[in-house]
Amino acid sequence: MLRIIIFSLLSIVLFSSCSKEIPADEQYVVMLSLDGFRWDYPDNIPTPNLDYIAGIGVKAKSLKPCFPTKTFPNHYSMATGLYPDHHGIVLNSFYDEDMDAYYRIKDRDAVENANFYDGEPIWVTAEKQGIISASYFWVGSEAPIKGKHPTYWKRYKHDYPFEARLDTVIAWLQLPEEIRPHLILWYMHEPDGVGHDHGPDGDITRSTVIYLDSLVGVFLHKLEELPITGQVNVIVTSDHGMGATSEDRVVIIGDYVNQDWFEIIEGYSPNINVKVKEEFLDTAFYVLSQIPHVKAWKKGELPDRLHYGNHPRVMDIILLADSSWIIEWEEQDSYDKGAHGYDNANTDMHAIFYAMGPAFIENHSHPTFNNIDIYPIIAHILELKSAKVDGKLDNVVGMLRK
Repeated sequence: MLRIIIFSLLSIVLFSSCSKEIPADEQYVVMLSLDGFRWDYPDNIPTPNLDYIAGIGVKAKSLKPCFPTKTFPNHYSMATGLYPDHHGIVLNSFYDEDMDAYYRIKDRDAVENANFYDGEPIWVTAEKQGIISASYFWVGSEAPIKGKHPTYWKRYKHDYPFEARLDTVIAWLQLPEEIRPHLILWYMHEPDGVGHDHGPDGDITRSTVIYLDSLVGVFLHKLEELPITGQVNVIVTSDHGMGATSEDRVVIIGDYVNQDWFEIIEGYSPNINVKVKEEFLDTAFYVLSQIPHVKAWKKGELPDRLHYGNHPRVMDIILLADSSWIIEWEEQDSYDKGAHGYDNANTDMHAIFYAMGPAFIENHSHPTFNNIDIYPIIAHILELKSAKVDGKLDNVVGMLRK
C-alpha cells in the first residue's frame, strides 16, 4: 500500500486561479467515483485530502443514490441524469424479455451491448457536440451507445492497479490540446469490496478509506504540476454507501415458497426480482408479502418516491430486505458483513460528493441532493445542450459560480 500523502494547503498556488473566470471552452471536468464510499466515512476516518477539497470547493452533506442502491444502476444514473426506470439498467443483473437476453455485470457481451442502455450518457452528449471525452471503467462506456464511445475508453479489468488508472488520467490531461479530453470519468472499485467483507466499521475498511484519500492527494499533486491545473474541475463522488449486516439477520426466502411457482429469479440481497408463473402470481405475492423483514411489491405498485418498478425489465414481484437484513433464496456457507441496495431513504446508502475548480464556489456546504443532478452540473460547466434528463440544475446551482 502506498504511503499516505496529504496534499498540503501551503503547497498550492496554481489552484488559486480558480477564483478567476475561465471560459467554458477552456474548462475541464474530471470525475472520480470511489465505489461504496459512504457519506459519513470522512466524519469518522481521517481524509485530509477530501477535507482540502471541501475547504476550497464544495462538500455536499450527502449524495442520495437512486433505488435500487446498487452499483450499475447508480453509475449509469450519474452518467445519464435518469432514474433506472428510465435508463434501463434496473439491477446489476436482469432479464430483458423483448431481447430474450440477460444482462449481468461480468458478462462481457452483455456489458458491451448498446441495446441494454437507454438514455444518453454525458460522454455521448459531449462527443455529439465536439467535446472530447474519456472513461476509465465507467458503467456504460464500453458499449457504443447511440453509436458512440468516449474517444478514450478502457475495457474493465478489476485488478488493474489504482495508481495506473490515476497515471492514465493525468496522461490524458497532458495530451496535445487538439486531442485532449475535456471530460474524464474514472472509477475505483473500493471501498465497496472491503465494506462487504469487513463491514462499514471494520478496520480494513477504515485503512482502505485512508489509502483512497491518499490517492486523491496524489492525483491533486500531479494535477497541480500541469499547465491547465486552474482550468480543471475535480469531482470526487460515489455510487452508494454501505450498511452493516449480520448472519443473525438473514431470511431464507426458499423456506417460505415453492420454487416451482417461479420462472426467473434475478438479483441478490437485498434486492430480488422474480417472474412468476401466471397461475401462481396471487399466491406467490401473498406468501412473499408475509415474510418477516422483507417488503414485496407487485410491479408498478412501488412508492412513487422510489421512481422504480415500471420498466419492462422489472419483473412481476420486487423483493427488498429491511435495512441491515440479508435475504437469500437458500442458505449460504457465509454472509457479508456489509451490503447496499436498500431503500435510498436509509442514509447509510448515501454517498459522498466533493468538488473544486473554476466552476465551483469556495468553502460551500451543500444540502443532500440526488445523483441524477450530476449530469446537469457537468452539462452546465461545459455548456453542453442537455439531453432529456430527470435531474435538475436548480437543485445544485447554489454550488456553482454565477
